[in-house]
This record gives sequence, C-alpha cells and structure tokens, in this order.
Amino acid sequence: MQKFVVTTKQEIQADTAEEAALLMYQSLATGPAPVSYLVTNEANTAVDVLLDRTQADEFAATDHTADPGNW
Repeated sequence: MQKFVVTTKQEIQADTAEEAALLMYQSLATGPAPVSYLVTNEANTAVDVLLDRTQADEFAATDHTADPGNW
C-alpha cells in the first residue's frame, strides 16, 4: 500500500493559531465531514479531490477494515 498525506482546510478567524485549531476541531467534531481534500503521495505529487457527499457517506458506513485490498 502507498502512503498519502491528506489535508483539508477551512478559513477560520481566530485570535491565535491554537484557537483556530480548536475551532477546526470543533467543526470536525460537530459538523459534517469535509468533502474537499488535497492528497499528496510519496513522490510529493498533490491532487485536489472533491468527494461526492452521498458516495462518501455510503463508503464511510461500510467497515473496510476486514479486507483493505478491496478498497
């Protein structure tokens, strides 16, 4: 399997970096998951990925830990 760095961003107004991180955490913990990501592979090639929320929700509802080779 390859390794990827998956990044999401949200513009947040805050007084400090820690407050911004806490507000991001709050957003992730209480709101819908983001669907826009920047995915970077081991060769440092980055791709913007925009997921379809319906398909992403269906994928998330399935246990993929049993056989990750079928992803």
